[in-house]
Amino acid sequence: MKVIVDHDKCCGAGNCVLSAPEVFDQSDQDGTVLLLDPEPAEEHRSAVEDAVTACPGTAISVIDA
Repeated sequence: MKVIVDHDKCCGAGNCVLSAPEVFDQSDQDGTVLLLDPEPAEEHRSAVEDAVTACPGTAISVIDA
């Protein structure tokens, strides 16, 4: 799985961090998403999919590698 983030769509809500803190963080400067792991292990799939669903800006997508 490959995670893609569109920083222009990110509104800084932080739902991704709450859903998958192993994969996402927030910038100290503006609160937008920081992608910690663009190709997380399969064990994180459910959490990443929750983050995709919870993102109000639709800034996160997943591609199966």
